[in-house]
Order: sequence, then structure tokens, then C-alpha cells
Amino acid sequence: HLLEQNAVRPGARALGFGVGLEMLPAAFAKMGSHVVASDAPAEVNRGSGWTETDQHSISVDDLPNPGICDIDEFNRLVSYRPVDMNHIDDDLVDFDFCWSACCFEHLGSIRHGLDFVRNSLDCLVPGGIAVHTTELNLSSNTETLESEHLSLYRRSDIQTLIDELRADGHTVSDLIVAPDSHYLDQYVDLPPYNGELHMKLELEGYVTTSVGLVIQKRHCLVRSD
Repeated sequence: HLLEQNAVRPGARALGFGVGLEMLPAAFAKMGSHVVASDAPAEVNRGSGWTETDQHSISVDDLPNPGICDIDEFNRLVSYRPVDMNHIDDDLVDFDFCWSACCFEHLGSIRHGLDFVRNSLDCLVPGGIAVHTTELNLSSNTETLESEHLSLYRRSDIQTLIDELRADGHTVSDLIVAPDSHYLDQYVDLPPYNGELHMKLELEGYVTTSVGLVIQKRHCLVRSD
């Protein structure tokens, strides 16, 4: 989606939230974008389990780059800073695009995650693109899991957010949940998970999959009158 919107390009400014050990910063740098990669500060991450499972970064040296981008270009274009996604620093502004991959379901509650998506738009220039993915509850549109470390979003939660963002003048792609047309749709990976390819898994009794939000920030202020 970012490529289709021509967001990733030489000279573009990108902000990644909760990047962990993703290769996306290296990939975006290879295409000439300046990347600020971020992950949770140590005090916020404490007790979450991300450090213990090697899914947390604390410096640019932790970001993988297995031959994706020339190392000199990587060091020139990629920087790192800790960022609390519940309290985004005020100086993180004027980015052409931002992203997060399955992060905002871990921010403390359903509302915390939805507020993060909205607040991430403040980091963008007018017309900038935000792409965020999260876990989607396929089992129920009413019952779900909501806890300090993991919340599962229902279709109703995501659709309400889309409607709110559109009402504020932003452009948001429709929520599309693919039909069960692939043989992998019939397979739900169960704990403790065997590492096989899957598109669905069970989390705390709910069948989930990944869903993405693609948002273009409004180009100008919307007049209330």
C-alpha cells in the first residue's frame, strides 16, 4: 500500500512504531527513505515479554539488515529512538508515512490502541500515509479479549474507528475481510503453535487473523461550520 501511494521514495521521511527486529527499516532505506525506527522504552517494555523473546530493539544496531541495504546507506538513513506509543513525543512530526506491524493491540486496552492510530496521524504531513496492522477477532463481533498486554479487535471496533477517521476528513480504505476461499482458511493454528504457515490462530479461545488499516491524512483542516 505504501508503494502504491508512492510514499516510499528517495528523500521521504518515515516513522516506524514498535519495530522490534523488523527488516522494514532496511527495506525502506534501500529505497532512499529516511527512517526513524522506534520501539517501547525499557520502562514501558518491562514485563511485556518482548525482550525475553528477542522481539525488542534498543538501538539501530539491533535492526536486522541481512544484505538488504548498503551498510553505509543504512547508517546514513536509519536512526533509532525509544517511543511510548501511548504518549508519542511532540517533536515527531512532518513524516511522509508511518507504520506499525501488530503492535497497537498491546497498548493496554482496546481504546488505547484506537487512540494510538488516531494520534499517529499527528506525526504526518498533510496527505501522509499511515499503515497499521493488528489482530482481528473472527470469532465474535461482541465478545473479545481485552487485557493489559493483549486486546483483540472486533470488526465493530475497526469499523467504528474508520467511520470516526472519515468524519474527521481523512481517507481510509474499506475494511475487507477475505472470504474463506483458500485451503489455509480452514486451518487454525492452536497453542503452543507449531510454526507452520497459517493465516489464522487461536488466542485465548478466539480465532484471529491479521487486518490492516490504510489511512491518508486529510490535506487541510475540515471546517466545522
